[in-house]
Amino acid sequence: MRHGERFVEPCSVLLAVEQLRRAVPGGIGTYARGLLGGLAALQVDDGSEPAVEVTLYASRATPDPLEGLGRPIRTSPLSSRLLTRAWDLGIARAPSGFDVVHGVSLASPATARRHGGALVVMVHDLAWRAHPEATTARGARWHEAALRRAIARSDALVVPSRAVAADLVAAGAAPEAVRIIAEGADHMAPPDPEAARTILVAAGVTGPYLLAVGTLEPRKNLARLIEAFGLARPALPEAMTLVVAGPIGWGRSGLGERHDGVVAVGPLEGPALSGLFAGAEAFVYVPLVEGFGLPPLEAMAFGVPVVASVAVPSVIEVEGDPPARLVDPLDPEAIAHGLRAVVGDRAVAASLRQAGLALVATRTWRATAAAHVALWRELR
Repeated sequence: MRHGERFVEPCSVLLAVEQLRRAVPGGIGTYARGLLGGLAALQVDDGSEPAVEVTLYASRATPDPLEGLGRPIRTSPLSSRLLTRAWDLGIARAPSGFDVVHGVSLASPATARRHGGALVVMVHDLAWRAHPEATTARGARWHEAALRRAIARSDALVVPSRAVAADLVAAGAAPEAVRIIAEGADHMAPPDPEAARTILVAAGVTGPYLLAVGTLEPRKNLARLIEAFGLARPALPEAMTLVVAGPIGWGRSGLGERHDGVVAVGPLEGPALSGLFAGAEAFVYVPLVEGFGLPPLEAMAFGVPVVASVAVPSVIEVEGDPPARLVDPLDPEAIAHGLRAVVGDRAVAASLRQAGLALVATRTWRATAAAHVALWRELR
């Protein structure tokens, strides 16, 4: 980057993206890919020397899908499981020689003892503390230990919302080390209505539908959502189907039994998923706890009205009226009331569509990347 006539050497960043090795990268994977896309957009827009030079760091893999991301790659000779375990034990550290090491989740390495650079860790949520019943005991122990390591090791902790920032400070992080950077919502592929229609017809869905998207796990609260849909369905203007899309996570998701009007279509991505969003009458997302909550913003990007839990920061930490119909995730009747209000009242739906589109227009990965670059250069 040039300031006047003076060349400023780019900040070298090692981005630890082990989450992209997971079978289900989830929202953390979306964050990692969105950040990389935003960084690419910044460089194109700037048209000069890059402010940062990013290298990806992860376990070995052959073939390596990271090669398609257009960045240099450093790999460990260890497998994914062994590498993250070695990070936990402090046996393995990040390669040295970088100004900043940035971990996209709590599964992050410490920096090298000499010439290791500053360490930044992204903390997406502290959900295991708020709802321990929605995670495994082993998972909670790992997250708690990883959080302690991140607080002790990091020069900065990035969070996606004010809610997570408050939780992190309450957990012992220094307030000045916590940086709030909201995530983008402009990563969705153009919709393919025909691909979406094929998926729906194969699942037996031929009429209007509500959509829920997310990893199938207890925290997503699908059991209460399905109960709420059963309560709301008789009062909806047409006999509707609740379509649930997402990969299987762990535990009891609420989809273990057959429920009238509820179909699961499995994990989807790309244009087919976008087509499913675009064709929905409404989108519903009622997790028990959430660090940010990308799916509601993804729905809003297609002009779909949203019913969301009051535990979703992406739709409650906004100026003015909320862009979604907010409901108590613990109360199936309240969720049902929200569904009836949004689907049954065209004026409510239209208002939410307009508010949602206005919100997502301000949520770009380019802006997210710019905030990360500013932080990295500050810590250099």
